[in-house]
Amino acid sequence: MTTPLALERLRGTTGLWTMTLDGLDPARLRETLAVVEATSQSALWIPEAWGREALTHAATLLAASERITVATGIASIWARDAVAAMNGARTLAATSGDRFVLGLGVSHRPLVERLRGHHYDRPVAAMRAYLDAMDAAPMHAAEAAQPVARVLAALGPKMLELAAERADGAHTYLVGVEHTREARAALGTSFLVVEQAVVVGGTRDDFYERAHRHLDVYTGLENYRASWARQGFTEDDWVRGGSERLCDAMVVHGDRDAVLERVAEHRAAGADHVCLQVLGADATPPLADWRALG
Repeated sequence: MTTPLALERLRGTTGLWTMTLDGLDPARLRETLAVVEATSQSALWIPEAWGREALTHAATLLAASERITVATGIASIWARDAVAAMNGARTLAATSGDRFVLGLGVSHRPLVERLRGHHYDRPVAAMRAYLDAMDAAPMHAAEAAQPVARVLAALGPKMLELAAERADGAHTYLVGVEHTREARAALGTSFLVVEQAVVVGGTRDDFYERAHRHLDVYTGLENYRASWARQGFTEDDWVRGGSERLCDAMVVHGDRDAVLERVAEHRAAGADHVCLQVLGADATPPLADWRALG
């Protein structure tokens, strides 16, 4: 299987994963993207939950930047039908010079049922059906033949198997290095993107305050609890906000060298690209920390 250009450019690099841009006035996106592009980061990964619609957000970021790849990490399959997702991705890839990666995911029960009003059931089957519909999507536009780089949010063995079979790779989140090793074995030669949360500098108290705040939502989600159980954690670790043991395992604390050491461990375990989620003091873009890591 040939790796799409948009992913091949990311091989062996680091990027940034952030949800902080959702709270930023759109008029300030260009100046913020200039900071990102001044670093050595290759990609900007954005989520889709209660904030901006993912493809519109990606289009805005691509227009406000010149070289960086913009990737959805992830776009929910419940937010738009498969034809809209496929054709939107084709247009974004074509108009950006292959600087767009479509990360897709099944999201989580509260976001699917409470927020969007759908029924969350059999997520692997739902993703397979969605990919079938994407692959069959017609498009009567100039970019109809545009290749789309597609990765799946995958934590468990079944979704990793589907990513290897039907996508260009997988995007993992809140995992340790051993999970990266297992994901590489499951994916074969498919592309593997690993998210890694970090706290740059500060005291241990600062670190735990930010790590607990970060994990607070995720400890309430069944998909992550199941993933952590497979990684060797117990119910004592996913108390709301996470145990200190879970914080230390999921979030790196230290200087640039400490972050690079964890990146190197993920790469040695099989990651093709690592996207760093910098946990700042508040919900605004952590520009100083991004510069420090760059």
